[in-house]
Amino acid sequence: MKFMKLGSKPDSFQTEGNNVRYVATELATDIIVNVGDVKFYLHKFPLLSKSARLQKLVSTTNEDNTDEIHIPDIPGGPVAFEVCAKFCYGMTVTLNAYNVVAGRCAAEYLEMYETIEKGNLIYKIDVFLTSSIFRSWKDSIIALQTTKSLLPWCEELKVVSHCIDSIASKALIDTSKVEWSYTYNRKKLPSENGTDPHWNGIRKLQTVPKDWWVEDLCELEIDFYKRVIVTIKTKGKMSSDIIGEALKAYALRRLPGFSKGVIQGGDLIKNRSLVETIVWLLPTEKGSVSCSFMLKLLRALISLDSGEMGRRELVRRIGQQLEEALVPDLLIWAPSGETTVYDVGIIQNIVAEFVMQERSACTELPLAEGLQDIRSVGSVSETSKLAVAKLVDGYLAEISRDPNLPLSKFMDLAEMVSGFSRPSHDGLYRAIDMYLKEHPTISKSDRKKICRLMDCKKLSVDACMHAVQNERLPLRVVVQVLFFEQVRAATSAGGSTSELSGSVRTSLPQENDGSHGSSRSATTNTEEDWDAVPTAEELKALKGELASLRLGGRGSARNGNDDKSTIDKAAASKVKGLLMSKKIFTKLLSSKGGQSENSSSDTSDSPNSTNNMEDTKSTPSRNRRHSVS
Repeated sequence: MKFMKLGSKPDSFQTEGNNVRYVATELATDIIVNVGDVKFYLHKFPLLSKSARLQKLVSTTNEDNTDEIHIPDIPGGPVAFEVCAKFCYGMTVTLNAYNVVAGRCAAEYLEMYETIEKGNLIYKIDVFLTSSIFRSWKDSIIALQTTKSLLPWCEELKVVSHCIDSIASKALIDTSKVEWSYTYNRKKLPSENGTDPHWNGIRKLQTVPKDWWVEDLCELEIDFYKRVIVTIKTKGKMSSDIIGEALKAYALRRLPGFSKGVIQGGDLIKNRSLVETIVWLLPTEKGSVSCSFMLKLLRALISLDSGEMGRRELVRRIGQQLEEALVPDLLIWAPSGETTVYDVGIIQNIVAEFVMQERSACTELPLAEGLQDIRSVGSVSETSKLAVAKLVDGYLAEISRDPNLPLSKFMDLAEMVSGFSRPSHDGLYRAIDMYLKEHPTISKSDRKKICRLMDCKKLSVDACMHAVQNERLPLRVVVQVLFFEQVRAATSAGGSTSELSGSVRTSLPQENDGSHGSSRSATTNTEEDWDAVPTAEELKALKGELASLRLGGRGSARNGNDDKSTIDKAAASKVKGLLMSKKIFTKLLSSKGGQSENSSSDTSDSPNSTNNMEDTKSTPSRNRRHSVS
């Protein structure tokens, strides 16, 4: 820390109690200066020789025949006045970053100018500030902190602006010119204190990181911090990701509980202002701050009941980087008074921003660009979409544990990403199963609706095995899973699925419900039976049949001389026999007099519908198209 000594005489100021200061000399004092609640017993001559203001005040007291003057509004109070008084007496005074600003403001108040006496206090302090304080990283920060209690004097004297400009300029210098002595919050490296086991007595040149200044600025109050960051950004030499790192470090230091997503204690208004300021300071460049950090800021704004403007800006920014988020980051508590546990609405808004961003990227692509450029943009977009789809699936699984979560909110959020192609629907199945488990009283119709969200063809083997024995799913879904798993087993065995599909198709319900593929049968009773939840015995039989079919498929693969059509017919016969043996399908299969409308909707668009004849007997080109969906 830089310092400057003024004067050479011994310090003869003495204290009597808490409110009396006097100079211990043989010469009796002839003036009393009241500064706040402290009385200074001093001599007129040394004071008047250097202070124009005291000259005016003393002349006024002479007219009133009194030797007492009052200066209650002097900046810095009794401490700063004592510094000025000692300088007038020529006593030794030590100035440093902690008291120099107060001394400068007090000297300005007392009008200790060069016109009164050459080499006066104002001149000496200005030289010290310019030559030492403003050239030191550490001292500039300390001096800026001391100006808070000295406003507006420091603003008028431009001390604040000089400190801010000094700090910003030093933060922007080339790291090769930075010395670690600039920072005062950093712990010493092992090689610096001799504790490094590989230290051989020669200190190695340390590489200074680009964000070396971040932690030091966390000492500043938010108003000064804001002005420093704005100045750094205005100079335009600092990368946006380092600015983002600085804002993150400041939030973690200044907001208790921020890392856990809950602001604990502190002044509500102060914390709200701090978070809003950080949001306002966020760099505009995409990726400059992490999605996780912005979600924590959003959670803080909501918990502090902040304004809508900051929330909307964060929702927009988070939507642009939603593929980076993690499920725990999205679990934002619902406001007080809400029946649900989590604020699903705010997440819907974020996902909507992402969807809108993806659509805008497609519509704004110039038509003149080459096909290769279009494909490259699409591939990046698909990667982001897949990540967001998985993220939403995981989020749905978590919020499904809430018994008060309406089905409409679950489905609305799931349908927002239903157009995002993803190879597996295991995550969505897990979310649906979790919802059915936590909401056992929902109607058959609602079970049908929620199950339409997933595509049974895109379930893994493990998910299929779980679904076949899942008592919470409608029977139509269980049979669909069994059918598609059998198709997969037959295909993996090297056979054709045409015979299998043709045989089993007559045993499955016909679809006629638009894009969602719900079935209609000849009679109401059959529809209710088909949508009913299967019994444990039926599930056990289906599971056993699935296992036998899979074993049969593997066995046939080992026997290369078997006829493929014979394998398919045998497998189809097993499935059909199983379905025919169930009482629950008796009415469905025996209702020959009824009429059912068949829909040829594509199963890639209708996740819950069964394959049509064309789907299972498709040419290689159509198979390729379905594999991409």
